[in-house]
Amino acid sequence: MSTRHDGDSWDLASSVGTTATMAATARAMATRADRSLIDDPFAEPLVRAVGVDSLTRLASGETAPGELVEQVWIDVAKVRTKFYDEFFLDATEAGIAQVVILASGLDSRAYRLPWPAGTVVYELDQPQVIEFKTRTLAELGAEPTADRRAVAADLRADWPGALGAVGFDPAQPTAWSAEGLLGYLPPEAQDDLLDRITELSAPGSRVATESRPNPRPGEEDETKERLNRMSERWREQSVDTDMARLRYFGERNEAGPYLADRGWTLTGITIRELFAVNGLPALTDDGMRMGDMRYVSGIL
Repeated sequence: MSTRHDGDSWDLASSVGTTATMAATARAMATRADRSLIDDPFAEPLVRAVGVDSLTRLASGETAPGELVEQVWIDVAKVRTKFYDEFFLDATEAGIAQVVILASGLDSRAYRLPWPAGTVVYELDQPQVIEFKTRTLAELGAEPTADRRAVAADLRADWPGALGAVGFDPAQPTAWSAEGLLGYLPPEAQDDLLDRITELSAPGSRVATESRPNPRPGEEDETKERLNRMSERWREQSVDTDMARLRYFGERNEAGPYLADRGWTLTGITIRELFAVNGLPALTDDGMRMGDMRYVSGIL
C-alpha cells in the first residue's frame, strides 16, 4: 500500500475504504454482542457484500475475534455508534430537519434510525463508496427511513457545491457529523473542513465529531508501532491495510477548541468516560491514549 497523497481515491476494500469496512465489521460484532447499546442490522450484510473473506467471517460470527480484533475495539464501536445515534435523534427531535453525514462509509443511519417525518439526510463520500452502499442496500430490499440524498464527493474538493446541487440549504439549521474522519485528513484539510461546516451552518445548527489530544513526545512513534503490528495481523488474513500510512500524524488543532473558537458551544466526553457510563470494562493497556479521545457535540 502506498502512502497517502493528494487526490488519492479508494473503494471499500482498499486504502481508507478498508477502514470503513473494518468499522462496519466492528459494528456487526458489537450488535451481536449487545443490542441494548447498538443495533445495526445492515452492518453484517454490507460487509459480506464488500467481499473480504476474513472480515465477512468476523462480521457473521463464523470467526471469533481472538487476537485479530481486541474486545476494546468492539466496545469502542458500541459507545461510538450510540453517541452519534443519540446526537442525531436529539437534534432532529429538537426540530432540525437537515442532516449531513460526512464520510458516511458503510454507515446505515439513513436506513435504521427512526427519523422524524420530513428529515432530509445527506450522505457524503467517495463516488465508489456511495454507489456501492446505495446499490447493495437496494438489493437487500432496505428502504431509507428519511429522505436520503446521496452525495458523491471528495472532502478535499468542492463538496459544499455537491451538497447544494442536491438541495442542501445553508439557511436552515443542520446537524453535522464527522465521525472517525479527522485523522485521515492532513491538519490543514481538517481546519478547512471545520471552517466550511461553520460557514454552511445557520444559527441553531449542531455538530458532532472527535477531538483527539495532541501527542506527547514519543507517543506517535508508539502509536505507529502498534498500528504496524495490527496491520501485519490483518495482512496475514488478506486484508489490504496499512493503518499507520493511512493517517496523518504531527501537530494539529484539536477539533473541540477549534470549533469553540468559531462560535460553537460544545460539551464532550472521553472514551474512558463512555465506557464507564455504559457499564463496559475499563481500558487497561492504553498506549495509544485512546481513552483520552473526546467525543464532542454542540450547537452554533
